[in-house]
Amino acid sequence: MSEAAFSFPCGSDSLVGILHQPETESLKRGVLFVVGGGPQFRVGGHRQLTLWSRRLCREGYPVFRFDYRGMGDAHGSFRGFEDVAADIRAAIDHFFAVSPSLQELVLWGECDASAAILFYAHQDSRVKGLVLLNPWVRTEGGEAKAILRFYYLQRLLEPSFWRKVLSLRFNPFASLKSAVGLVQKARSSAQGVVTGPDGGDGLGGVSLPKRLFNGFSRFSGPVMLVLSGRDLIAREFEQLIQSDAAWGQLVSSQRVTRHDLAEGDHTFSSAEQRNRVVSWGVDWLKAWP
Repeated sequence: MSEAAFSFPCGSDSLVGILHQPETESLKRGVLFVVGGGPQFRVGGHRQLTLWSRRLCREGYPVFRFDYRGMGDAHGSFRGFEDVAADIRAAIDHFFAVSPSLQELVLWGECDASAAILFYAHQDSRVKGLVLLNPWVRTEGGEAKAILRFYYLQRLLEPSFWRKVLSLRFNPFASLKSAVGLVQKARSSAQGVVTGPDGGDGLGGVSLPKRLFNGFSRFSGPVMLVLSGRDLIAREFEQLIQSDAAWGQLVSSQRVTRHDLAEGDHTFSSAEQRNRVVSWGVDWLKAWP
C-alpha cells in the first residue's frame, strides 16, 4: 500500500488530498471520504478517516481523502457543508486522474458530510454508492422534539438525576423553563412555522430535510446507513424517518442497508466502534457488483 499527497485546483484555489493506493491491482471501485462533523480536515476525528482509509486500502480499494477550501492545508474560504459541491467534484476529478484503475466510486461521510453527499451524489454518474453515518437533518423543531423524547426521558431514568434531586441541587424552575421552550419549538415545527435559521435555508423556506430527501430520492444506487444509539443527531434522523412516511419508505427500501450501533457515539470514538463500522463498510462494498 502506498500513500501520496497531492495539491489540485478547485476554481482559483488549491486543495490538498491523500491517495491510498493498494500495492496489487486495484479494484475498479474506490472510496472518497467527505469530511464532516463540523470544521475538520482530512484526518478526521480520532484519526478516523486515516485509519478507515488504510483498512479499506488493505482490502484492495483505492481511497482518497481531502481538505475543503479553507480547511486543513487547502486555500480559500470555508463555505459550509451546503456549498462544497465544487470541492467534492474537484476531488473526484483528481482521484480519477491519479488512480488509473478507477471506474466508479463511493462517497463516505458522517454528519453534515452526509448532507453534502446527498446534495451532490445524484449529479455525478461516477458516484455509484453512498455511506451515510449519523446524517445531519437538523431543524430547530426537530432538535427540540429529539431532546424532549430522548434526552429528558433518559435523564429521568438515570440515578445521577435523582441523586441531584435528593441533594437539593436540582433547579426545577430552570428545567421547566427549558422544557416549555422546547415544546413551543416542537409545536411550531408541527404547524409548519419556521422558527429560526435552521428551519429553512433562505430558498423559499424549504427545510433541510426536504432538500435532503430530494437528493436522496434522486440517487438510485445502494446506500449504507449507520446510526449510533448514543447520539442525538442520529435520534433526530430516526425521528424524521419514523414521522415522515416518504422518508420512512425511502430508508426502508431494498437499496438501503441499515446498521444500528447501540453503544455508538456520534464520532465512533472507540477502536471497537471504529472497527465495527469499517467492517460493515467492507462487507457492503463486496456485496454489490
